[in-house]
Amino acid sequence: MSKRESLTRYTLIIKRLRKRASTFQEIADYLAYESEFQDYDFNISLRTFQRDILDIRQLYNIDILYDRSQKHYYISEDEHSEINDRILEAFDIFNALNMADRLSNDIHFEKRKPAGTEYMNGILHAVRNKCRLTFVYSSFKGEEGSERLIEPYALKEFKNRWYIVGKDLKDDKIKTFGLDRLWDLEITRQKFTQSEDFDVNQYFKNCFGIMSPNSPKPSKIELWFTEKQGRYIKTLPLHETQKILSDTKEGLIIELTLYLTYDLVMELLSFGGAMKVLKPKTLQNLIKEGHLKGSGMYNEILQDN
Repeated sequence: MSKRESLTRYTLIIKRLRKRASTFQEIADYLAYESEFQDYDFNISLRTFQRDILDIRQLYNIDILYDRSQKHYYISEDEHSEINDRILEAFDIFNALNMADRLSNDIHFEKRKPAGTEYMNGILHAVRNKCRLTFVYSSFKGEEGSERLIEPYALKEFKNRWYIVGKDLKDDKIKTFGLDRLWDLEITRQKFTQSEDFDVNQYFKNCFGIMSPNSPKPSKIELWFTEKQGRYIKTLPLHETQKILSDTKEGLIIELTLYLTYDLVMELLSFGGAMKVLKPKTLQNLIKEGHLKGSGMYNEILQDN
């Protein structure tokens, strides 16, 4: 039995038990059913299943427990469930990528450059061991690569890109650096002590994307969306602070508590006429200016023609 077959079986077991608690026979029947649609034989004995439980705990930090009174197995969720979900998602994508050659007309992946993930293990080592990093970095401003020395605090993801969050020792400011725009990464032997006052989760709690807070406190934002666009916003919230204030045929109104950063403005402009800012006035003006600039560019094109 190949390691990949075992890993695929583990993910099937986890997905089954996340949907509902099941007896071993129900799990075995489910695996037998899945075997009919995949290239693997997932049929297992109770002894193999018990070994799988141990492997799943070691690989994914997921505990599968047995309820003797109900005679079924279930998953004990913990605070790492979000990380576990991403691990399973990554494995699903891995399987799809391996099948891509055979299913080239059926699977259409987004065409994009590698996201710099080859640096992730080294950066995580530096974060955990409090080691300073040096690298050459080129921002989107068109500047040539410049050498940086930073104290790395964490890795952060946003829109399929990964970033290092850390203190740039050039000016002692907290910044984010895209992994896809850095090279010549080196983990130095220089140790640092991170301030106990700084918490990455709190720092970005009210930020949309990777832009740092740009005011003393976040703003209360109210947005209106058309009924159609509102369906997407409900299923894929803009931010964890999102609250629904009104949901009718006339549209969806939500509240967000966020800093008015460039990332947020660009995201809201992408909705066009399907979104309207109700509050605050400052954000209304930023969106209005963005639309006016866009329409002005088209007016220049029409005049040239």
